Amino acid sequence: MPDPLSSNPLYRIDECPDLMADGCVGDERGNLVFLSVWARDTAIQEFLARLTLAGDERGLDQFHLVADGGSLPLCVGNADSLEKRSTRAYRRTLFGSVTNLWLFDRRCVRPDKANASSLMLLPHGATHGLDRLWMLVQETCPLPLLDHWRDTVLALLQSKQMLTRLPLALGPLEGHRLALDVPTLTSALGALIRSGTLQASCAAAPNRAALLAA
Repeated sequence: MPDPLSSNPLYRIDECPDLMADGCVGDERGNLVFLSVWARDTAIQEFLARLTLAGDERGLDQFHLVADGGSLPLCVGNADSLEKRSTRAYRRTLFGSVTNLWLFDRRCVRPDKANASSLMLLPHGATHGLDRLWMLVQETCPLPLLDHWRDTVLALLQSKQMLTRLPLALGPLEGHRLALDVPTLTSALGALIRSGTLQASCAAAPNRAALLAA
């Protein structure tokens, strides 16, 4: 869990005024990927319960985060597909015990290898961001990838829109989606191997022109 209540701004949730968020990541369709909220334990438990209820029972299949004077809708989808982590960060305050809850798509911690897709959360400007993304690619991809292919393959995935940065990121984290089109990737890697851009030895430097043409 993060350092309790750091200098990050807090964002109100319209439907749950007792909760304050200090981090949120969403995808291109407005689906929730990651949320960090702070509240008393009773408010946290009520929020989790509402995520599992139908709309006519005060359930929440989406909520609105107030940020920069606007209201951002976030779809929850199937709450059972979200991982949950919580900790009591402040046990003695004027308002009682304060709990920090993380909700996140389980693909952030376990790649969906059957569909060759995964998600990654990184601190903004992470020093070893490329290394961690490359490890995620190697873990998710069904094809064998040599370590010294890293820069070439990451550039290829970005050019093919198989590795993209998620558009919504509030707070200290940013999100990345890996969605591999395995047949297309197989064909592109084969072309790079035949051209000599990718080799078994790490001695040869990547050929950028060959990469962009793949």
